[in-house]
Amino acid sequence: MSSLVGQEAPDFTLKNQFGQEVTLSDYRGKKNVVLVFFPMAFTGICTDELCELRDRKQIFESEDVQVLGISCDSSAAQKVFADQEGISYPLLADYWPHGAVASSFGSFNEQLGFAIRGTFVIDKLGIVRWAVINGPGEARNADDYESALANLD
Repeated sequence: MSSLVGQEAPDFTLKNQFGQEVTLSDYRGKKNVVLVFFPMAFTGICTDELCELRDRKQIFESEDVQVLGISCDSSAAQKVFADQEGISYPLLADYWPHGAVASSFGSFNEQLGFAIRGTFVIDKLGIVRWAVINGPGEARNADDYESALANLD
């Protein structure tokens, strides 16, 4: 469990797969956010996890919930990945300064230079209510963060 639980989520602005800026605090008062850090686009576990969120769109993309995927890939690479996999939610590029946002959430592997599998459920007030951090080869269970969202109500 992350030490951020119960605290205000670190704010950030990153570019999405279309080159548009997305700011976390823009969702305050509007939507709960599921923040999903992933190591790299086009890799097996990452693709499976992000496609599961795509396939469970009715839960993770709604009036009350916004998924934001974040990796250290460039926004250009993420655009190709999103197009290839049919992902419509924002994929954000923590490209430069490399891994700064992932680091602020405790989800960056300095030695390998990529985000690790951190997932954070942030309520409409901007408070981290649930978090889990998995190792690079350790897949997450989307049922866990679906339950965390259900507990926000």
